[in-house]
Amino acid sequence: MALVTYELDDHVATITLNRPDARNAINGALREDLNAAWERFRGDEDAWVAILTANGDVYCAGGDLKDGEGSVGTFAGTFWEKPTINSFESGMELFKPTIAAVHGPCIGYGLTGVLFCDFVIASTEAVFRFPEVTIGVPTIVGAIRLPQRVGWANAMELLLTGEPMSAERAKEIGLVWRLVEPDDLQAEARRWAHTLTKAAPLAQRATKEVAWRTADMGWVESVRFGEVMRKVAGATEDVREGLRAWQEKRTPRWRGR
Repeated sequence: MALVTYELDDHVATITLNRPDARNAINGALREDLNAAWERFRGDEDAWVAILTANGDVYCAGGDLKDGEGSVGTFAGTFWEKPTINSFESGMELFKPTIAAVHGPCIGYGLTGVLFCDFVIASTEAVFRFPEVTIGVPTIVGAIRLPQRVGWANAMELLLTGEPMSAERAKEIGLVWRLVEPDDLQAEARRWAHTLTKAAPLAQRATKEVAWRTADMGWVESVRFGEVMRKVAGATEDVREGLRAWQEKRTPRWRGR
């Protein structure tokens, strides 16, 4: 049985954690499947948007403390030279739109993965938690990413207490983008994914890359990089199709090239 499933339908890839008997806790085998799914999505030109979700009552229980070997990935090099960008949640460069559809407890590594999604749609029954400090372990990637997402004090609320946070509180601080009833979660995620597929996929990726990279750039460098990306995107077939569709007053037929 695949511990992570990958399904593609109408340009939307659904990546599903599929270890419900272990509360979708991440062990080495699940980690390998999850990394492979994200690599597949990144390289699949027919996949324009991804939904990250899970089977079972628990979205993700975090790292598997009973079977943790390989849960953070496999590495080459010496102790101090291990690469850390080895997965989606640790910073894989991926500029296609991503959606997390979260229900139930979302803990540790699971929450770190959610933080790297562009949109977080959560069930009212979702609960978010970084419990590492309660067992004497620091949170690393979550600590890097979370303050940028929700602000300093809100991030420290999660990171320094290890206490669970309700879906309502997560929506209040900006961790959750949209809150829905449990029965509506998957339909809402797919509805939004299909809304995203109406836009030109290559223009979306260029826009997201500009937003991502310029966060650490000065203003002049940011604008110059953005204008280069405009020229790159301007050379695609989709730009010509978009202009023709506008002139002909019809819906564009994007091809992603």
